[in-house]
Amino acid sequence: MPQITVEYSAQLAERFDRRAFALALHAEASALIDSTLSSFKTRFHRLDEVVIGAGAETDAMVHVDLAILPGRSPETKQKLGQTALDLLVDHLGDAGGLSTQATVKVRDLEGGHYHKHVLQ
Repeated sequence: MPQITVEYSAQLAERFDRRAFALALHAEASALIDSTLSSFKTRFHRLDEVVIGAGAETDAMVHVDLAILPGRSPETKQKLGQTALDLLVDHLGDAGGLSTQATVKVRDLEGGHYHKHVLQ
C-alpha cells in the first residue's frame, strides 16, 4: 500500500518525467497518509490509442489512480488528490501543442484483504 497506477497518452512519453513524478508523489503522500515510503508502488501504462472528445490528434491525457488502505478521512483523501494533481502538472513539462487532461482518483483498496511480503 499504496498502489498507484498511471495511464498516459503515448504522445506524452518524452515530456512526462514519470520517475521524478513518482518519487515526489511518494515523498509527499507518505507524510499525508502516514505510510512508510518503502510501501509505495507506482506503475506506468503508456496508452498507444486514446480518443478524447471529438478525437483530435492534439488531445492527450494522464490519469492517476491512487489506491490506499481504508480509514483515511475525506479531508485527507481530498488533500492527497490535490497534491497528486499538482505534482502531476508540475512533471508534465511543456504542453508542446497538446491539450492534456490530467486527472486523479483517490480510492480505498477494495475487496478482500491486502497481503504483502518483502523478499530480501
